[in-house]
Amino acid sequence: MKIEEKIRVQPLEHVKLVDFILNNEVDRIMELSQIVFDCLRSGNKLILFGNGGSAADAQHLAAEFTGRFVKERKGLAAIALTTDTSALTAIGNDYGFHRIFERQIEAIANSGDVLIGISTSGNSINVINGIELGNKLGCRTISFTGKDGGELIKLAELNININSSSTARIQELHIIIGHLLCYFIDEKFS
Repeated sequence: MKIEEKIRVQPLEHVKLVDFILNNEVDRIMELSQIVFDCLRSGNKLILFGNGGSAADAQHLAAEFTGRFVKERKGLAAIALTTDTSALTAIGNDYGFHRIFERQIEAIANSGDVLIGISTSGNSINVINGIELGNKLGCRTISFTGKDGGELIKLAELNININSSSTARIQELHIIIGHLLCYFIDEKFS
């Protein structure tokens, strides 16, 4: 298949996945949105984390909450655990990469906070460790996953899974879901 033909096929996969989300996951996205709203309204915080592109998604979404998505509203307590290179490298060096999120959660998470662990495979050990500790601390735990959901599908209180083997498509849908969450929060807080 020529590259031009491959490029023409790509939007079809996007449409198929977005259609799936809109027809099958709206209730879960609404549940996610209500959990996050209740958390923020009660004075708790949203904590997001993931690796690579999922780290970028965590940072992107945290910025939408602390800054602004579309509407003017007060800044909301959200943090991405991927932004502090000193903490990441110190924890990674002293405890291992598998504990970089867990150790930060131990330090800053409180019962009632919401943790969103993002992993396209659902099997990132550092994300799994963070979600497991969040469960023990009384946090609400959510995972955004892909493929078959991996281990995270069983550990998080709420999972939104993109059933695709394409990392790029999974990440694109994760950010769409994140933006739907931001839209809901904008509407509730403005």
